[in-house]
Amino acid sequence: MKTVAVIDYGMGNLHSASKALAFVADNIKVMVTAKPEEILAADHVVFPGVGAIRDCVGEIRRSGLAEVVLEAAKTKPFLAICVGMQCLMTHSEENNGVDCLNIYPGEVKYFGDKLEDAQGNKLKVPHMGWNQVSQTIPHPLWKDIEEGERFYFVHSYFVEPKQSSLIAGESDYPNPFVVALAKDNQFAVQFHPEKSQKSGLTLLKNFVNWDGQS
Repeated sequence: MKTVAVIDYGMGNLHSASKALAFVADNIKVMVTAKPEEILAADHVVFPGVGAIRDCVGEIRRSGLAEVVLEAAKTKPFLAICVGMQCLMTHSEENNGVDCLNIYPGEVKYFGDKLEDAQGNKLKVPHMGWNQVSQTIPHPLWKDIEEGERFYFVHSYFVEPKQSSLIAGESDYPNPFVVALAKDNQFAVQFHPEKSQKSGLTLLKNFVNWDGQS
């Protein structure tokens, strides 16, 4: 039976992510695991994350899973969600600066404390709620998801990759920011597909059916 491993490093939206994956995954075993051998033996790997990035990166390294994440990201269909996506960058501004896993060259930036829309209305940080996503490249994970579909976000920081060719999706708050990255067998999103109703479940279904080829 095909398997999907959700990496458990003591943090992350594990319950909701695994439940959503199980809902869309016909005849596929979904397991939440911290065991390197199970993660590396799985057909697909999901790397979730919530909370402060210093805690997330610290737990990944403390638990000995950093190398497992790097290996899984090289070898099989790999999906990173929210802070999991941010952990893949080189460095984050959060917590006075944190070195991340450096899979994607680039920075994680703070939205700012004085964010305003075009009318001068103050925008709240964290950015929380539904927002439209523009698909900047065609990709198997966007299959059956309409351009401009809305996804659910909860975050104060966003990624800024050095290579624009990595960008697979963007949104606005109030300026454009990157919400999806894609490279080879990897896909990463800032929004929470497991909380994004039909569009999010479609993306997760596309992922579990994806062979890692773009």
